[in-house]
Amino acid sequence: MSRTVFCQVDQRETEGLDFAPWPGELGKRVFAGVGKPAWQRWLAHQTMLINENRLSPLNPAHRKLLEQEMEKYLFGGGAEKPAGYVPREAQPPG
Repeated sequence: MSRTVFCQVDQRETEGLDFAPWPGELGKRVFAGVGKPAWQRWLAHQTMLINENRLSPLNPAHRKLLEQEMEKYLFGGGAEKPAGYVPREAQPPG
């Protein structure tokens, strides 16, 4: 039987994560209060942040930025797209 949590992002009961996806207190908070669907949306947003801002998860400063953005996205009411971001489907061919 899967674990359920009240997802603070979606504001409903949903399937919980299988493990804490981040170290420390933030990881515990995510595990306790974020469901799988919201986590998957965060991963897509994180990928976009990494690509658009040319971040390296190995760089401690970039990792700190990603952690701040994760907290904002999951617990702060959402996060903004990078300045100048244009979704792939809206980009002109070429």
